[in-house]
Amino acid sequence: MTVVPPAPGEPRRPEGPRNPGDAWVVADSGERYWGRFGAAGLLAFDPARGILLQHRVSWSHFGGTWGLPGGALHEGESAIVGAIREAQEEAGVPDGAVRPRFTSVLDLGIWSYTTVVADVRTPFDPVISDPESVALEWIPVDRVDELPLHPGFGAAWPRLRAQLDVHPAVVVDGANVVGSVPDGWWKDRAGAAARLRDRLAGLAVPADEFELAGDAWYPEVSLVVEGRARDIAEDTAEGPMAEARAADPVLSVVRAEAARDDAIVAEVERRVASAQRVLAVTSDRELRQRVEAAGAAQVRSSGWLLGLLAG
Repeated sequence: MTVVPPAPGEPRRPEGPRNPGDAWVVADSGERYWGRFGAAGLLAFDPARGILLQHRVSWSHFGGTWGLPGGALHEGESAIVGAIREAQEEAGVPDGAVRPRFTSVLDLGIWSYTTVVADVRTPFDPVISDPESVALEWIPVDRVDELPLHPGFGAAWPRLRAQLDVHPAVVVDGANVVGSVPDGWWKDRAGAAARLRDRLAGLAVPADEFELAGDAWYPEVSLVVEGRARDIAEDTAEGPMAEARAADPVLSVVRAEAARDDAIVAEVERRVASAQRVLAVTSDRELRQRVEAAGAAQVRSSGWLLGLLAG
């Protein structure tokens, strides 16, 4: 891998402080890729308006084509944070306006590009906030193929489009997961449930667990609690949880009013009825059979979830 600045005669980016990641990576074949530490782009999806696309200025790489707002990652920056930062810089995407749903990575060995597919939580109008855009528009999904697309985005678009209506969910047997770790939960069940809820913030699940394309999915999560754990406090996570909150899915706490197992089965049934692909988490054998009968596509153990959180 070789990292080089723009070649003589090649259009340069606007002047200003240069981040170490703002450089070309050149393969042995001579192909050039922008971003010393890789790059990422944001596919913001609004069911009412379509996806947000950027008409690239002529001096940019593949100028004149339409693609995703995005750019080079900073050193040590996660793809989600980088994609949202770039979209804010290039398209004025407001803080908290989108929620990541899944990522798809093109890894060439010497360089990688991550597409962050995110749902619009708060509708917004894009704003051209740097010289890299000729236009920014919401394009209906069925009209995207009519545009001259950036080659990389054009190649990925059929696969990405097929996932836009997929909304996986995870239903967690809170008592089973909390009870699998001897951390004093029996003294403060509500506190133990709150700690688990905070750890579930921004839960990333490998795509193959849902039998979906992509790399990692950020599913909706239901944490089912019972008994004294129903007194779980409101979410007050701060500090180190901030980045996880930036990628936080819709995380809900279901307080079982009667039998815990019945509440878990009912939550699985509710989500299956909404055409969601559900992964249930419990190590209870009888409950496993019940949630499978209720339509859960996958059932994983408490140990699986704790391993995922630890990783």
